[in-house]
Amino acid sequence: MRGLFDEDNGGANRAEVPLAARMRPRTLDELVGQEEIVGPGTPLRRAIEADRISSCIFWGPPGCGKSTLASIIASSTKASFENFSAVTSGLPEMRAVLARAVERRRRGGRTILFIDEIHRFNKSQQDAFLPYVENGTIILIGATTENPFFEVNAPLLSRCRIYTFRPLSAQHIKEILRRALSDEERGLGGLGLEVENEALEHLANIANGDARVALNALEVAANDAIRTGTRRIDLQLAEAAAQQRALRYDKSGDQHYDIISAFIKSMRGSDPDAAVYWLLRMLESGEDPRFIARRMVIHAAEDVGLADPMALVVAVSAAHALEFVGLPEAKIPMVEAAIYIACAPKSNSVVKAIGAAGEDLSKQEAQPVPAHLRGSEYFGAAALGHGVGYLYPHDFPNGYVPQQYLPDNLVGRRYYEPTDRGYEAEIKKRLERLRSREQDKG
Repeated sequence: MRGLFDEDNGGANRAEVPLAARMRPRTLDELVGQEEIVGPGTPLRRAIEADRISSCIFWGPPGCGKSTLASIIASSTKASFENFSAVTSGLPEMRAVLARAVERRRRGGRTILFIDEIHRFNKSQQDAFLPYVENGTIILIGATTENPFFEVNAPLLSRCRIYTFRPLSAQHIKEILRRALSDEERGLGGLGLEVENEALEHLANIANGDARVALNALEVAANDAIRTGTRRIDLQLAEAAAQQRALRYDKSGDQHYDIISAFIKSMRGSDPDAAVYWLLRMLESGEDPRFIARRMVIHAAEDVGLADPMALVVAVSAAHALEFVGLPEAKIPMVEAAIYIACAPKSNSVVKAIGAAGEDLSKQEAQPVPAHLRGSEYFGAAALGHGVGYLYPHDFPNGYVPQQYLPDNLVGRRYYEPTDRGYEAEIKKRLERLRSREQDKG
């Protein structure tokens, strides 16, 4: 089964193979980045060098070295190595791979099975591999860009070691680009190219930690330099080859939850600059703007609350503006709302009041409504005592008169406790004045 790591390109000219594929590292010493995972002396490196690797999951963003490390393992192990794509392979291929592994084990051999994009398998498909991992028929290596704790079955995950790959740094990317420019066998070293440092910096920066993106852009720039006859890659040529940063974002995956979490926590933490950054990053990555608007409305009520009631008004107005004018113009009121919420004083007293009252609802007896609060607008209500003794607040000075409003078993309960922040400080003073009158009456 031809797969991800096959060297044979069917007789194609080497130049027809993408630069990123030609420059794939062949040994651990050629691998750039991920030093904490496979650097000298690390457990995984020792296991690879001893050919004693156990089942594991490689988790990280695109272009950071997951499949590259798998290809290095494939070329160094004495076990039979099978590669399997969750995107292009189906049930017949799965059965064939597992049958070969069973037969191989019967003869005393080992099988390492690499599954690229393992998160693309549904739960039942993942379950099919579980007994073979449990009994040692296969050593599983899965690669995923999604959080495996969300996307991989718990039983399978419990039998695998998770290795978290980080995005490559700009320095790592520049090292990879320089290797490609100097390598005469697999790279561009024989083409006589000259590359300005500013161009190299641009390619490394805009790749956003993805070596594949950087190498693809370098190849485009190199072809343009050769076509024009200059054989010089300057900043203008590099910018033309890679015009837009590769933003990693999956609206249904890990990035979705992480970035919206960062956005909310930035507003809660009163950092308007971070709030604007995360908001724009979501919008530029294609997130549903209505989802963002809903989160701002919720956050304005949940974390600002009555410390600044206008925050909710501004957030709701931004949501209405989004529906009314749409993007890109609605980006302005959305950013305005995010800045306002971030700069507003914070209080979660409303949420606490909900929690405290909800606890009493679940744990305390639901006693009848006090007689003087019951409806009295119908014939015979007075004979039942309903509404008798009710004091109409507008008949008293300042529109307030102390009387019982909670059921008998909850008299004296305090669910809402205002803070000293923002407008809520005024609410607190008013409640303290009213409660002092209750005490005087008592």
